[in-house]
Amino acid sequence: MMPSVQQVAASSATAIWQPRARTVTVSAPTAIARRHQKPLKRARVRIKGFTALSTEHIPDNSQLSVLADEIRHFRKKNHFSLEMLADASGVSRSMISKIERCETVPSTVILSKLAEALGVTFSQLMAPAVEREIVHIPAGRQPVLRDGESGFLRRCISPVLPGRGIDWVLNTLPPEAETGNFVAHRRGVEEYIYVLRGRMRATIGDQRVTLSQGDSLYFQADADHSFLNLGKTPCEYFLVIDTSKVR
Repeated sequence: MMPSVQQVAASSATAIWQPRARTVTVSAPTAIARRHQKPLKRARVRIKGFTALSTEHIPDNSQLSVLADEIRHFRKKNHFSLEMLADASGVSRSMISKIERCETVPSTVILSKLAEALGVTFSQLMAPAVEREIVHIPAGRQPVLRDGESGFLRRCISPVLPGRGIDWVLNTLPPEAETGNFVAHRRGVEEYIYVLRGRMRATIGDQRVTLSQGDSLYFQADADHSFLNLGKTPCEYFLVIDTSKVR
């Protein structure tokens, strides 16, 4: 299942790796990808309550296909049937089946539930792991998911490196929008936030913290948590999820 990688520069000491075109901001079904072989203009694609931002080139394997493959891979690695994963995650069997068949795109909340049940990070579901000392991910090839209802944008900017439990994400919340509730992680998972612009409220368990531009936050993520944009403009923030202590 692991795809071959493209080595674009190398020396005797290090290698620089760039993701193939399959790791892109497109979240369109494979059928759509196959239907378009020529470069397309930027457009929005609606997929059952989820908005995907297309790029100028739609690859043969869309981001949705990558997501489906990775969820199926980790489900089988954990020896989970669809029913077992549904019980462990709280996501319905039919929804999981549709995701694996590329018939729908999960919201970030559903994806977080699946990732937690499978014992992996968000980014691990968005892109296959790579083993390189230097990994260059161009902006146009960073996996991006956008929730169609809230407009919440989540961009994976860290590579998936085997044995390293760091998930680095750039999140953008539209004005007065909320992420929805993220389920508690396993004990030992830690999260770090840095607000690039805007003003937001973080709710961790029964505690609330208000953050403004330039503020940072650390918390142990073994409690339910959510984030709300308090302003009239988009709120952009870095989120780092560290699972290295539970490996």
